[in-house]
Amino acid sequence: MPFVTTLTLQSGDRDVLERVVGDIKERAERKGVELRGPHAETPADVSVPQSKRLEANGSSYSHWRYTVYERRMEIVGHDDFARSVAGRDFPDGVHIDVDVERVSAPGSR
Repeated sequence: MPFVTTLTLQSGDRDVLERVVGDIKERAERKGVELRGPHAETPADVSVPQSKRLEANGSSYSHWRYTVYERRMEIVGHDDFARSVAGRDFPDGVHIDVDVERVSAPGSR
């Protein structure tokens, strides 16, 4: 039974994220790996409050606002390739989430 490895990459820096995703895609093509994606998710706008002091009732600065970009890719089979991608060092600011799922053929147990 093959495995499908889903990689979800997130970053606040769109250019860096696109370079990382492009590198993974290029490596997969060179090695003949079945890669689905990258699928772009809708960017998420995030707002984080900033306090001027550590006091609970202190004044605050305006909220820090930024955008998080997300790309999702699925690697079908090719466990060694998926392991090498998931285990590599990514640039600062790029977060990766890895989900591995065993897929069975229809009608098999």
